[in-house]
Amino acid sequence: MMKQHFLAAAVLASALTAAQQTTAEELSIVCSNEQDWCDLMTSAFTDKTGIGVSMVRKSTGETLAQVRAEAGNPKIDVWWGGTGDPHLIAAAEGLTQPSTVDTSELLGWAQRMADISEGRTIGIHLGVLGVAYNEDVLKEKGIAPPACWKDLADPQYKGEIQVANPNSSGTAYTQLATLVQVFGEDEAFKLLREIGKNVNQYTKSGSAPSKAAARGETGISIGFMHDMVKLAKKGFPLKIVSPCEGTGYEVGGVSIINGTRNFDAAKKFVEFALSAEAQSLGPQVGVYNVPSNKNATLPPEAPDPSTIKLIDYDFATYGSSETRERLLKRWDEEVKGTDN
Repeated sequence: MMKQHFLAAAVLASALTAAQQTTAEELSIVCSNEQDWCDLMTSAFTDKTGIGVSMVRKSTGETLAQVRAEAGNPKIDVWWGGTGDPHLIAAAEGLTQPSTVDTSELLGWAQRMADISEGRTIGIHLGVLGVAYNEDVLKEKGIAPPACWKDLADPQYKGEIQVANPNSSGTAYTQLATLVQVFGEDEAFKLLREIGKNVNQYTKSGSAPSKAAARGETGISIGFMHDMVKLAKKGFPLKIVSPCEGTGYEVGGVSIINGTRNFDAAKKFVEFALSAEAQSLGPQVGVYNVPSNKNATLPPEAPDPSTIKLIDYDFATYGSSETRERLLKRWDEEVKGTDN
């Protein structure tokens, strides 16, 4: 009988050890990039390392809310992709931890994000904010295309503009912060209210408006140029505009959640995400942003930052929790309720 108990205990201990090893070698990742890019990255990582991945796609605003809610008992290990501002906020609130990876192969803007966050988030790509319009829709309605941010307030665009909600979308928050930096806060909110009169829908996802414009469901969208390029390459009649006053940009981030029980595996994913090998995979699924690894292949279709009037985007200020919450509160009060 004692022997049987011993054998049962040994089997149980072995099973527990195996379960712990499985848990340690399976990552839970929230991805804030496009679904097909999320799928390709996670499958490529598993193929390379043998580490299994449970991946869910969520917008940056949703993910920040989840990470905050789970502080001290996180359900996810890694947050990959999406605009850098929410990643910086998570870092400032101690919700993420330094990954201690080598960043020597990264371009300066990616390293600066690591410096600002003390290594808690690192830049993986750069995306430029822009405006897209459906050439066929505007031509059919006899509407001239926009060239500047201020053009979007023109009454001729009534019901023709679609943009995401900055509470859920990092893309839309980048637009909000960009306009504040270009025009000053009060003037920016005045402009946003005027543009709001022309908005037909505030979407949850930052890429949704350009998809709607591509399908002809709306005439104009605001979003990141690399998403627009992807749609234009598929044959949709989208034309891309870099606003004449200047435009902002995102530096997408990758962060390890503070308290993860799978730090070693999480670090391996961050190293993979920052590698030239992984960052060169993007064009396979129509990802045309600028990779942060200087040895990665730059897609010829990617927007060239050197040819675009970029503002000196202040990530430290507009990536802070205090600034973000104040601007979002003002947006909710002054813009969201605009009578369309």
